[in-house]
Amino acid sequence: MRIATMLLQNRTALALGLRMCSTHVMKGPLMHTARPVSDISEFRTVFSKAKHIAIITGAGVSAESGVPTFRGENEKWRKWQSQDLATPEAFSRTPSRVWEFYHYRRELALNKKPSAAHLAIAECEARLRKQGRSVVVITQCTDDLHRQAGSKHVLKVHGSLMETRCVSCGHVTVNRRSPICAALKDKGSPDPDVADAQIPVDKLPRCGESDCRGLLRPNVVLFGETLDSHILTKVEKEMETCDLCLVVGTSSIVYPAAMFGPQIASRGVPVAEFNMNTTPKTEYFMYHFQGPCGTTLPPALARHESEVI
Repeated sequence: MRIATMLLQNRTALALGLRMCSTHVMKGPLMHTARPVSDISEFRTVFSKAKHIAIITGAGVSAESGVPTFRGENEKWRKWQSQDLATPEAFSRTPSRVWEFYHYRRELALNKKPSAAHLAIAECEARLRKQGRSVVVITQCTDDLHRQAGSKHVLKVHGSLMETRCVSCGHVTVNRRSPICAALKDKGSPDPDVADAQIPVDKLPRCGESDCRGLLRPNVVLFGETLDSHILTKVEKEMETCDLCLVVGTSSIVYPAAMFGPQIASRGVPVAEFNMNTTPKTEYFMYHFQGPCGTTLPPALARHESEVI
C-alpha cells in the first residue's frame, strides 16, 4: 500500500496534519521489527548502498547547539507551560505574552551555531549529491540551523521562527531582525519573577504590506494547528521514495511527525534512530544508536570506503 494512502487512512486516528503531543504509543497496522541493533558496521554497509536518504530531525539536534526544547528544564517559561503558550488560543488571548515567549526563543536561535550533527548532515548531502544520490532533511525544528550548516533540501514541517505571517492578509516573509520590533527589545526573559511586559497590540510586530499593518505572528505550526498541506505532500513523496531513513534527536511524541519513521519502516526500509534515549517508536526501527547526536551521527554519515567521489 502506498505510504500516502496509509497516511490518509490514518489521518483521523493519528491526527495527521494536526500538531499534537502525546506519550501514548499509537496502535495500528504497523509492523514491529526485531529488537533494533547498534551495529555501526552493518548500518554503514546499508548507508553505502542507499540512493535516496531521508533524515528526520527533532529538537535534540538543536538542543546540542543550545536551543531549548519544550521539555525538561525548558518545560516552563516563567510560570507557564511552554506547550500552553504555543497554541492559537494563547496567541489570541495574550499576544504580548506569546510574542515575548517567541522573541526569547528567536533571539536564542539567532545567536546559536550549527551542531556537529547539523554539519554532518549538510556535508553528507553535498557529498552524495556529487554521486547522484540525494539527502532530504525533514525537520521538526523551527530554527535556522540546518540552513546555516549548509543543508539545501530541507522540509520544515513545523514552520520557521525566522518567518512571520500576517493574521490579517496571510503574507509570509523571512524575518531575522533582532529585535523583531522596538517594543520587544530586551523582553522575553524566562525568569518566573519577571512580569509580563503587556505590550499594546499596536506595538507588536506589524505587517509591512501596503494598506495592511495587521498583527504578525511567528510562522510556526502551533499545537492544535494543521501542518502546511504543501509541505506534508512533499514529505509524503519523500517517505514513498527513500531507501534509508534516519530519525535523529526526536522524542517521537509529537504527531504527526512521530509516525513518519514507523510508516517508512512499514515499507521494509531500514530506519536508524539516533537519540539520547530509546523512544516510544524505537521498537519499529532496525537500528538504534544511543548517545549525543553530535557524537554518534558524524561517523555514521562519513565518507564510506566504497565512495569514489
